[in-house]
Amino acid sequence: MGSQDKIAAQAAGSPGARMQYGALCWRAGHDSVEILLITSRDTGRWIIPKGWPMVGLSPEAAAAQEAWEEAGVEGAINPVCLGRYGYQKCLSVSAQVPCAVAVYGLQVVRLADKFPEMKERTRQWFRQDIAATMVNEPDLAGLIASFVPPRQGRPAPIAGDAAEDARRGGR
Repeated sequence: MGSQDKIAAQAAGSPGARMQYGALCWRAGHDSVEILLITSRDTGRWIIPKGWPMVGLSPEAAAAQEAWEEAGVEGAINPVCLGRYGYQKCLSVSAQVPCAVAVYGLQVVRLADKFPEMKERTRQWFRQDIAATMVNEPDLAGLIASFVPPRQGRPAPIAGDAAEDARRGGR
């Protein structure tokens, strides 16, 4: 397990958590940011696209690949992790495994009409504030609620930017 995986597992609050990578798929809406949620295959609850690490792919590339397979999303993935959340993945009726999910922002450019899991999931856009209430995991809800799209020309907001901007009188 790499150092990023160890940090994510610790962040999930469960020793021995399995690592996954997820995409927070977003677009600019009329008056706010919109978040794309999909349904899980087993329970139909609202989630973000996520999955296991993939050999040869960086964490953010794996998140983008999952967004394509599960939701038909094409867009620009941000290499900076937005945050992490944990959940219990049901492997069978009697087996669960704790998972830690590192989340990466993905600005959606296009949604494909055909994609690998199109018959297994529903996808829907929600206003950011509504999307935060639709997911079951409190830490994921917090990530969605606090998400700020990156500024044009930089990969992502960096922790402390708001305080630095305020000190300098804004940019």
